[in-house]
Amino acid sequence: MAGDRHRVVILGAGFGGLSAAKALAQAPVDVTVIDRRNYHLFQPLLYQVATAALSPSDIAAPIRAILRGQANSRVLLGRIEAVDRQARDVLLSDGRRIPFDTLVVATGARHAYFGHDEWEPVAPGLKKIEDAIDIRRRILLAFEKAEMTTDPAARQRLLTFAVIGAGPTGVELVGAIAELAKMAVAADFRDIDPRQARILLVEAADRALTSFPERLSAKAKKQLERLGVELLLGAKVTRCDEAGIEIEDGTGRHCIPAATVLWAAGVQASPAGKWLGVEGDRVGRVPVTPHLHLPDDPNLFVIGDTALVMGADGKQLPGVAPVAKQEGDYVARLVRLRLAGKRVKPFAYRNYGNLATIGRKAAVADFGWIRLSGTIAWLLWGVVHIFFLIGFRNRIFVLLSWLWAYFSFHRGSRLITGSDN
Repeated sequence: MAGDRHRVVILGAGFGGLSAAKALAQAPVDVTVIDRRNYHLFQPLLYQVATAALSPSDIAAPIRAILRGQANSRVLLGRIEAVDRQARDVLLSDGRRIPFDTLVVATGARHAYFGHDEWEPVAPGLKKIEDAIDIRRRILLAFEKAEMTTDPAARQRLLTFAVIGAGPTGVELVGAIAELAKMAVAADFRDIDPRQARILLVEAADRALTSFPERLSAKAKKQLERLGVELLLGAKVTRCDEAGIEIEDGTGRHCIPAATVLWAAGVQASPAGKWLGVEGDRVGRVPVTPHLHLPDDPNLFVIGDTALVMGADGKQLPGVAPVAKQEGDYVARLVRLRLAGKRVKPFAYRNYGNLATIGRKAAVADFGWIRLSGTIAWLLWGVVHIFFLIGFRNRIFVLLSWLWAYFSFHRGSRLITGSDN
């Protein structure tokens, strides 16, 4: 890599950061990708690791392997400590300083508990492989402990699973847990019937999948109920602890004993605003211009879940993979054109549609001009996710795992690993 070329430093190797790095492959720049993990994670399928359908290695790929053929790039393993805007370098936690001419911040988001961070130990969210393994452990241990107890109340609590938040992640989680209980492990126990598990989806809004049209939300609700999921809509969670949850709805407050509580109700942006000395919105997203850079610095870009970007309709763009990928591609194109002395139009997101799966032969798809549900939507969801997976090996392994699960009704990753500490 030439030392006098334009230096592009990308923080984060998620969908946005990796898209930007790959799109700069032929540009006359030196690219440095920094991430605290050595792999890119395909987060849309993380819930399947959490529910024993896939192994972590099926949805992750080493960053170095992805970029190995890109001569103008390098990968650094490190945790971001600060960004020195005046010195134009990034400070890592081990003291290293990485200089840049252009900085792309794509560090994603984490769980948000709306002022109740004390809920996190008992209601984990799903953003990392470690989260998925922990959730898988909790779910599988609940069945094992239920098998060992003779106390009916304790057994019912152990067989109650509550997911808070009915967005795509929450809907996919409860659907997968329902299939796990009612099909995959249904015949594995002697003293309990996993099919009697109580699976709850708690949502403060009056419907699930509020980002989808009402008709598709209604379809999703019916498909979930067909799987045996109880939807508690218009219900706000007011307490969450080892005993279970307390909800408040139109009829008052109710306590629900549940051994497994999972959080899918909100996210908080990474500390990018703090690093850059910029005030974010209520969840920490950094406001950027239509060209995706800071208003006072055209060489500091923020993309993906970390950025507050408004669409053509005046609404905030959602924190989903397609948005991050398009933003990453756009920033790379803008950098290339700038170096060539050319101008580029503001970023414009192209919404190719929204997809959410509920379970076997059950999904919803909104493409604007056409809206689908059921088997066709489910097949489309599978094709899209296989296509966007990184790496031929991962695509083959995920496809084979899905085919095996479909025809055998079994899941091959039902391992209880990790520790209670």
